[in-house]
Amino acid sequence: MFKSAASVEKLANRLARLPGIGRKTANRLAFHILKLSQEEAYELSDIIREVKDKVGFCSICFNISESDPCQICASPSRQKSIICVVEETSDAAAIDKVEGFNGLFHILGGRLSPLDGIGPDDLKTRELLDRINSDVTEIIIATNPNVEGEATAIYLSRLLKPLGVKVTRIARGLPVGSDLEYADSVTLGRAIDGRQEF
Repeated sequence: MFKSAASVEKLANRLARLPGIGRKTANRLAFHILKLSQEEAYELSDIIREVKDKVGFCSICFNISESDPCQICASPSRQKSIICVVEETSDAAAIDKVEGFNGLFHILGGRLSPLDGIGPDDLKTRELLDRINSDVTEIIIATNPNVEGEATAIYLSRLLKPLGVKVTRIARGLPVGSDLEYADSVTLGRAIDGRQEF
């Protein structure tokens, strides 16, 4: 059986520990890196080092940033009365691209998942509660529409409502361009429940 050089095997093992990277993909990536020129490999290494040295988390919203507070929290043009709560930084990036949203964010750093050992204390919920003041009029809960995301949304709603702030949930339903016959019953049900006056 073919055995890789120890250093290549070590690289593949480390790459396989990254989320979404299986053993075969890790091996392909390791061999691809091996084929890079020394200059390209060092450039990749330098970029990884630079990200680790320069990028941290905003002390207010917990978004990734090269400054503290982040550009969104520090911006005077942002609507400070609305905070959109998301699971991860990538979710905030997606919502920030939406035309018409100009509020702030709060990144929870995950979602409730008892099977994975993630409870309320593992999320940035206390920090969210600390951000609620008289300037905040609405909290938009934008967790993912799956079991864990729904449980997280319900938990947050119960925490936030007693504070007298308006709590909303992003609408769910059918994507533009889809056919009703191919939609699952849960999605159709949510589309019906979230209907608006025409």
